[in-house]
Amino acid sequence: MMRHDRRDILIKGVAFLGVVAAARGALAAPPMATTATVGGSEAHPYAVVHTEAEWRRLLSPGQFEVLRQAGTEVPWSSALLKEKRHGRFLCAGCRRPKFDEATKFESGTGWPSFWQPIGGEVLVATDTSFGMDRSEVHCATCGGHLGHVFDDGPKPTGLRYCMNGIALEFRADA
Repeated sequence: MMRHDRRDILIKGVAFLGVVAAARGALAAPPMATTATVGGSEAHPYAVVHTEAEWRRLLSPGQFEVLRQAGTEVPWSSALLKEKRHGRFLCAGCRRPKFDEATKFESGTGWPSFWQPIGGEVLVATDTSFGMDRSEVHCATCGGHLGHVFDDGPKPTGLRYCMNGIALEFRADA
């Protein structure tokens, strides 16, 4: 019996969506997120790869649930909602910058929200859980689940990257 892990399905799904988008001419339209080529081998497409046991050791239980199991934190529970300093928001799994504070806005949803990621730092895949299609945001470096992106955000992009604060860390500018 062939085993399909979540990462393998995600990679194949992202590749399939790219082919479909290209075939339909959608590449000329504004993308939901920066399209990043997923490099490396099919078995280990991300620059940062760990076993489940290693991820459990490296992350808190809450971070593991969100980043590695696509969980969602309780709304209004993240201290990052009130973060106003200049700096960047990093993936808690790999410590790579994902969002700049200049793109953060108050969405009123209970999760840190941004209107644009840092170029090439996130991937978007279709999430069909809960009986609906949503655009799920993943870290392009480690594949961690960060949140979802919606098309009800402010100008200039009209997008709302609704992120789980527990999946991010803030690093203030020096």
